[in-house]
Amino acid sequence: MPHVIDGYNLLRAIQRSDEAFESLKEVGLCRILSQYLGDIRDHGHIIFDGIGPPDKSELGGIKDLEVYFSGEDVEADDLVIERIQENTAPRKLVVVSSDRKLRTAAARRKAVPVRSELFWIGLMQRLGRDKPTPEPPEKRHGITEMEADEWLRYFDIE
Repeated sequence: MPHVIDGYNLLRAIQRSDEAFESLKEVGLCRILSQYLGDIRDHGHIIFDGIGPPDKSELGGIKDLEVYFSGEDVEADDLVIERIQENTAPRKLVVVSSDRKLRTAAARRKAVPVRSELFWIGLMQRLGRDKPTPEPPEKRHGITEMEADEWLRYFDIE
């Protein structure tokens, strides 16, 4: 499901609720979101208010996430609502914001509204999962005769 994310709404929710991320900035958030979206094999759009940081070069080349700044005269909320309304498959759209106006706009189009705090918790759980490690071949095939001799010598059982 593609995601449309209210950038500063999510960023402020993270900074308030998670001490480890108090100093998180736009670029760091975008990198985390990119990792998450890659993990779930999806894509998204994040929209921030204003013109953003002076140096936007670090925002280039972020996979699976398009980053937008609304500019000086437009609010990010208006652009998020526009994305919701323009979406051709809104039932497959996830809208991340704790803003009631945006969640209502999402619900009207049958998109999936998710509060920023809940989205962050789910994201961290998803990224925090340990990836399964492959079984060592010795588990199925046993150790070699030389390795067995080495262990016997190690435990002084010759």
